[in-house]
Amino acid sequence: MCGRFAVTLPPDAMAQLFAAVPANDLPPVPNYNVCPTNAVHAVWHQGEGRRLGAMRWGFLPHWYKSPTDGPLLINARAETLAEKAAFRTAARERRCLIPASGFYEWTRDAEGTRHPWYFRRADGEPMAFAGIWQDWERGGEAHRTCAIVTCAASRDLAAVHHRMPVVLEPEHWALWLGEAGHGAAAVMQAPPEGTLEFFRVGRAVNSNRASGPELIEPVEA
Repeated sequence: MCGRFAVTLPPDAMAQLFAAVPANDLPPVPNYNVCPTNAVHAVWHQGEGRRLGAMRWGFLPHWYKSPTDGPLLINARAETLAEKAAFRTAARERRCLIPASGFYEWTRDAEGTRHPWYFRRADGEPMAFAGIWQDWERGGEAHRTCAIVTCAASRDLAAVHHRMPVVLEPEHWALWLGEAGHGAAAVMQAPPEGTLEFFRVGRAVNSNRASGPELIEPVEA
């Protein structure tokens, strides 16, 4: 799964990286502790090009009567994406990229203490998670919402967690956004071993109120 992540790339650099026109209401960066229901950066295809804008992290199916009417859908499993009623239309028609600098996963020790780990690209480049999105509106309240697509972890990362976000390579961005024909399902898989690196970080990030660059500083495992 993916329940927290960090994003440090400035909006103008994001817009250049993804060749997207930025909106005026982008979330502030850097953010070293992006949490569910936060506004996140997202890139999607619109009209003749790409847009970079804000979306609420937590996909809201159209039948939800309120944002809390059902489970908080922050992740969507790649294996069932095309089958689940909540996601299947978005999987065909509304796919997006969610920029990130890295993400967190947790292990537990014998006493049940949760220990966070930080994952990032080994080459130092930003990440682009595969995402899906949907507009939701009820009673005058409106949100553009998204979920991060997850897959089985690669063998080197599975030591920490058995699931991970789908991290798309730049050559797959157009395919995922629907700009390069069909076949997006083929890229919903873990990257080759060695693409990502990971290390233990301090337990401060266990709190959703924690912030600051110290959250991604390595600590002794």
